[in-house]
Amino acid sequence: MAPRVFLSPDSPLGFGAFDWIELAFAALLIGLLSLDASALRSRFLQLAQRTRLCMLLLFVLPIALRLALLPHSPVPLPSGADDFSYVLLADTLRHFHLANRPHAFPEFFEQLFVLQQPTHSSMYPLGQGIALALGWMIFSHPWAGLLLSTGAFCSLCYWMLRAWITPGWALVGGLLAVMQFGPLCYWMNCYWGGAVSALAGCLVFGALPRLLSQGHRRDALLLGAGLSLQLLTRPFEFLLLLASVLLFLAPAFRRVRNLLAPLLYAAAVLCAAGGLVLLQNKTVTRTWTTLPYQLYRYQYGIPATFVFQPNPVPHHELNSEQEMDYRAETAIHDDNPATVAGYFARLLFRIRFYRFFFFTPLYVAALVFLTRLREPRLALVALTICLFALATNFYPYFYPHYIAAITCLFVLVSVSGLQRLNRIKLLRLQPGAMVLGLCAAQFLFWYGVHAFASLETTSALARFESWDFIDYGDPQSRILIDRELARAPGKHLVFVRYNSSHMFQEWVHNAADIDNARTVWVHDLGVAHNGDLMKRYPERSTWLLEPDAQPPRLTPYKPDLGPFEMVY
Repeated sequence: MAPRVFLSPDSPLGFGAFDWIELAFAALLIGLLSLDASALRSRFLQLAQRTRLCMLLLFVLPIALRLALLPHSPVPLPSGADDFSYVLLADTLRHFHLANRPHAFPEFFEQLFVLQQPTHSSMYPLGQGIALALGWMIFSHPWAGLLLSTGAFCSLCYWMLRAWITPGWALVGGLLAVMQFGPLCYWMNCYWGGAVSALAGCLVFGALPRLLSQGHRRDALLLGAGLSLQLLTRPFEFLLLLASVLLFLAPAFRRVRNLLAPLLYAAAVLCAAGGLVLLQNKTVTRTWTTLPYQLYRYQYGIPATFVFQPNPVPHHELNSEQEMDYRAETAIHDDNPATVAGYFARLLFRIRFYRFFFFTPLYVAALVFLTRLREPRLALVALTICLFALATNFYPYFYPHYIAAITCLFVLVSVSGLQRLNRIKLLRLQPGAMVLGLCAAQFLFWYGVHAFASLETTSALARFESWDFIDYGDPQSRILIDRELARAPGKHLVFVRYNSSHMFQEWVHNAADIDNARTVWVHDLGVAHNGDLMKRYPERSTWLLEPDAQPPRLTPYKPDLGPFEMVY
């Protein structure tokens, strides 16, 4: 395995920027330890009352914590097919386009989750791409979009909780969000994200109780913004989120006339988002009513359909990688008819994945939360979680970001349980505070591992940790290949030769404007076909990349030696 990349400090003291960040955190910790418990509690409650300051701190904290890891864990690189499809979407959007012209040789550019016809475009909805594009435009790198969206989610989680619980517990919830979904979460470390949908949920579930109690136009606009963002990010789960809103509004049916005017503002915002979806459909697929996702499934047979639908049939010739992915997804889906027993077996199996939303000590708080289900608002929270769990169970795959819109409700479950738990006195100790201490210890342990442990230690502990995606997908090999190409002068054309078992780790990926990119990555289709593409790019240096070699091998491409002969 290649060595890690460290940032070289420029200061005469040998300190880099992130050493100063670590020193600042150490000074803060020393200051907190110097306060007695009652003074610390008083200061904490005073801080919790200052909404804007808390939102700012919770926005900055997860970003600063992840940046402090950079000397040990570099900026995440895209690696999987989903990553590169989202990055292509962001690249398209940052140039103020919704789609790109198809290439004259589309067979060379085949890429999972990317359409080649009628346009060269990502199959994904706009939401995550917008976040990546904003970060890219402001800070010159799409990863900045992940940082900003995660910071915004943690900040808005506190704001959402302020409408449900006391300020002190809302701030506790915001800090739990930082620890659980911040620097050590895949939402911040891979380009699939998840925080965009999560912050959409914060807007919705933060605006709803405020709208029901006050009826302000502002809250209706925020409700519409949250629903719109979810529509632009995860269209199916948008329907579940909309159903949840109706569920919360149902008890206020008698007051619907008073809420009608504000809700029209929410509907107007949502209609604008719907128009943007239709525009993307028309631009990418050439029809108003066909989503890029649907067209890609029609052409390539993936992603999988719901379990009560038949497996899709591809209408496009598949290469070996696409064929393997198609077989994998159809196997998970299964060709047998869906049954009630199969539905509940799948639901029972998936319960284990909901641990993503809870530190292990918070299982106690989740159980205590059940004692509060007589409270009508919290009963609606439980019903909403059940709605998402039951509805998404009709899809054969599950990842936590599918239900990211209700992340703030899982945080609410945790802090509501802790609040009730803290009323129990055990030998003058508060059980809720003890559980929080265990959560903090768990976070600090894993954060310390990523910040200070050796490569051997992190590798040995990898089996005990999940969800962080830090250094995922062999980033060092990609860094070394990119550096080698960067050192070579001029523009490049890289023929990628996968072995027969290659899957998921994508190396054929390109900019939105392929022809003007410094490096063009294409499939190796043999000497005859490769020659046609080389004629289109006569000014480019040609290379052969074998990503499945150990380590990946990049050599000059000499077509006269034949497609399967190695160049040394």
